[in-house]
Formats: sequence, C-alpha cells, structure tokens
Amino acid sequence: VVTRGRGQGTEFDALREYVIGDDVRSIDWRASARRSDVVVRSWRPERDRRVVCVLDTGRTSAGRIGDEPRLDAAIDAALLLAMLAARAGDRVDLLAVDTAVRAAVANPGKRTLLWQLVSAMAPLSPALVETDFGLVASEVLRRERKRALVVLFTALEPGALGEGLLPVLPRLAARHRVLVAAVHDPELGALTAVRPQRAGDVYAAAAAWRALDERDRVRAALARNGVTVVDAPVPEFASRVADTYLHLKATGRL
Repeated sequence: VVTRGRGQGTEFDALREYVIGDDVRSIDWRASARRSDVVVRSWRPERDRRVVCVLDTGRTSAGRIGDEPRLDAAIDAALLLAMLAARAGDRVDLLAVDTAVRAAVANPGKRTLLWQLVSAMAPLSPALVETDFGLVASEVLRRERKRALVVLFTALEPGALGEGLLPVLPRLAARHRVLVAAVHDPELGALTAVRPQRAGDVYAAAAAWRALDERDRVRAALARNGVTVVDAPVPEFASRVADTYLHLKATGRL
C-alpha cells in the first residue's frame, strides 16, 4: 500500500501534468519551461520507516470490553497494523511489557513476520500488576536508535498513564513519534444517555460521566506532549489505528 499525494510529501515519485486542485507549491517550474506545459511533482510516503507495536500487558489489559479483554483487541489491531506497515515497506518490531518484557520481535523478515508475531503474542495474558512505563520507555529507546512510530496499546486510565507514562513521555517523544491506542467501552456513553429511573441509575450515570471526564483529561495531557491518540470502540479499533498510521505516513510525519 503506497499512496501518492499531491503537493508536498516525503519522497519524490514522478512528474505529471498539472490538474485543477493541485497544490501550486508542487509545480516544477524548470520542468514546466522545458515542456512548455505546467507539470507538478508527485510524492509518495517514504519507505523503510520503523513501526514499534508496544502491548501493555499490565492490569488494565485485563479489563473486559464486551466479550473480550482489552489485550485481545490490542493484539488484533497490532497484527493488522504490522501487516499493513510491512506491505507499505516499513519495518515492524514488537514489544509486550508490564513489569518485565514478556515478548519481543525485532526486525523480522517479511516472509516470517506474521508467524513471528503470532508466535510471540499467542502466549500473552494480562498480568495483574501496574505496568512499569519507565521500563517501556527505556526498552524502546534502547532498541530503537532511529526515529520510529511507537504505537502503545494501553488504556486511557488516569492512574496508570498519569503516574506512569506522563513522567517518562517527554524523553520518549523527543526521539520518536508516539501514538497511544486505547479501546473504550461504549457502555459508558450509553449510561450517560439514559434518563435515570432509580437511585442506582443515578450513581451509575455519575460514575460514567466521571470516567469519561477523566479519559478526556488524559487524552488532552497526551496531546500536549505531542502524542497522537486513537480512542475507539472494539468494532472500529483496528481500522482506526490502521487509518491513523496511513495518515501519518501520507503526511510525512513518521
């Protein structure tokens, strides 16, 4: 999957005739003079970028969203992203971390990528411990010397991210592009949309509003640190992560 874009991009692809709607900044005036016609440069995303999928296998990965734990949704999305990135010519690595590194796949070949990833992720299960985000940052920085897209599959939970990730985020984001991908529970939205009929409904709605507010604050704090956030329900989660990767790649932000 390699998309070609109009106007400014990341890697020069070819010259072609100007059409209405093209960015005038992409006009190649020298080539236009030689051809006696207006031509523009077309671009495509750079290949051989690095993508690091980091699975948080700590306590929050055990939370059930519908019929499956959060970790299962993260694994599905990571596999889709990995295959898409490999198809686009990028290198894919994997880490699974809580208080220790539970799985690691580094620079697999394209032919064995799927097998290596599935083999590494199949034995994973949530650990009922607080994830050591200092370890996450240290492992990524140690393993990835060149700039990479680091996709952290975790939960937008104030305690875990506020106390664990945010303090170490600046040194991670200084070297890498960071994307936090989290599954959210649509039941929270449903609880806030229903008119309470009983006292228990009032408490449930209040708890849901509080959870949504806390999630928004975490998302805003991440954004202030230059982090891209994907926050989606399970049915849309994998495709939203993939679309975000494609957008970052097409706009030269990897």
